Formats: sequence, structure tokens, C-alpha cells
Amino acid sequence: MSPFSVLSLAGNLFGLASATWKAAAPAEADSFQALLAERLRGSPEDATTALFGQSGAGGLPFAGTPGGAASPLLARLGTGGGVAGLSSLGRNLSLADPESGYRMMSRINQRDVTYRAQFAELSAMQAAVATMQQAGKTLGEIDAASDAGSDGATLKAKLQTFASRYNEWIGRFAETIEQGGVLDGTQAAEVSLYELEKSVENPFNGGMRGLHGLRDLGFTIDQTSNLAHFDPATFDAAFQRNRQGVLDTIGEFSANFAKSASLLNASDNFIPRQLNNLDGAIDYLTDNLSSLRSEFGRGDPARPTPQIARALAAYQQLPKV
Repeated sequence: MSPFSVLSLAGNLFGLASATWKAAAPAEADSFQALLAERLRGSPEDATTALFGQSGAGGLPFAGTPGGAASPLLARLGTGGGVAGLSSLGRNLSLADPESGYRMMSRINQRDVTYRAQFAELSAMQAAVATMQQAGKTLGEIDAASDAGSDGATLKAKLQTFASRYNEWIGRFAETIEQGGVLDGTQAAEVSLYELEKSVENPFNGGMRGLHGLRDLGFTIDQTSNLAHFDPATFDAAFQRNRQGVLDTIGEFSANFAKSASLLNASDNFIPRQLNNLDGAIDYLTDNLSSLRSEFGRGDPARPTPQIARALAAYQQLPKV
């Protein structure tokens, strides 16, 4: 791998982590940036060696549960075992500021675990978006004989099923983007939840038939819980008053919702791009963690939150390619 390739991968790594580091410890981040600036003066080859050392070789999906699956990964981040050239306390005393290097390595140890947890959680979200895309398509598969019957019972059942699927989606992933969640600050995850909610609330579906989206059919989103609610009575009134408008509104919504979900998972769009970035950072750390520790100090071991630990366990179960 060329020095420029290494620097490119490193750029992805530090780009993914920088916002978190600055938010968590701005003074430490600024201090270490000054140290990096001092260490990185010189040619690209010198910068690569100075910074990184020598490179070494139906329902919605749920994350795994806590247990032994994550233990091997956490074990390699423990404090046991020395690193050549470091003090007994894990500091590289040849650095101008060993403590800054040690603190930075502590954050990298944490990010090494967090990236894997994020990869697993975002992979689960990718599969869930595909499930929601199919749910949207199914809603729009209207049969004139049954769905347009006298009382609209079949359509009501479909809307209630879609509401249940949507609420499963929210229940599974709303917490993961909250402060402290596995995907806190991850744009791909935040956009996915936002876009599908806005697609449900789109008032223009059925506009040519005098309706204002699903809300005129009794399908609304609670602004506090973000959960969907379906009111059959509102649907009945709309169906009796404007049967063709109801059918057209559902058909338009189905197509638009499925398209929104498809775009989120489209090649080089939000979710695949972020998964690719995470995969590159994980691969880089896998190859270079020992060199980083030799250069900057051992750092404290990672301390994953329960949510990160569950996602990390799920990562351990993913097929490795």
C-alpha cells in the first residue's frame, strides 16, 4: 500500500472520529492536533511513518444480545501484555507529550470498538429499510375486486399492517440515533428515519383527487412518539365519500415511499457510503492498531455502553468477507 493510500484510509478514520473527539474533550483534541502538526511536518512518507508507524499486513432485524460473542474483540483491547518500547504504564516516553498520545490512543481504542458496533447497527438498518420498501410496495398492490369493495375492509387491514411495520421500524431504530446511541451523529441513520417519516406525512399524495395524503385516510404520525396511528373511522368516511381518491392516494403513496426507501440503499448513497467508510476504518485499524500503540502509547481499553456491546456482539456474528 502506498503512503498516499495509507493517508487516505487514515483520513477516513480520523474524519469519522473527529466530531466525537472534539465534542467529548475539546481541550484534549486541540492539544493533540498541535502535537500531530509537529509530528507530520515533512514528506508524505515521513508523515505516514510518524503518525502510524509501519503498516502490518419479514420482521425487522435486531442486533445481537450481550454475551461471549464480543469477548475476543474486547480482549485485544485490554491492558494485559506490553507493547515494545513503551513504559510499564503504557506511555511512549519519546513523544514530546506522552500523555496526549496516550489519551488519543484511548480514544482510538474506543473507536475501534464503536466502528464495529456502528457497522453492525447500520447493516441492520440497511436490511430494515429494504423491509420497509417491500411493505410500501405491498400496500400499493391494489386488487380492484377486493380492495375497492363496498366497505374497504381489505384496504383498512393493509393500512393497519403497514402501520404495525412502520412502528416496528421506529421502535427498533429511534433510540439508536439519540444522544449516546450507537448511531448518534451518523447522518445516514438520521436521514433514513427522517425521510421515511416525511414520506408518510407527504400531503401531496392524492392531491389530484382532492385528498391530502394518508392523513385524510386516518393515517398519522404522533409528533412526540413518532409512531404511526391509523383511525378506521376517518378512513371509512373518506372511502365512502371519495373511493377512487382513496385508491389513488394509496397507490401514489406506495410508489413514493418505496422510492424513498430504495434511494437510501442505492449504491453510493447514504447507507452504503457510510458502511464503506466504516469498513475502511475497521480494516485500517485491524492492520495498524499495534503500530499506533507503539507510536502513541497503549491507551485505556475500550468501555462500550450496553447498546454498543449488543451491536458489537452482532458484528461478531456477521459473515466475514
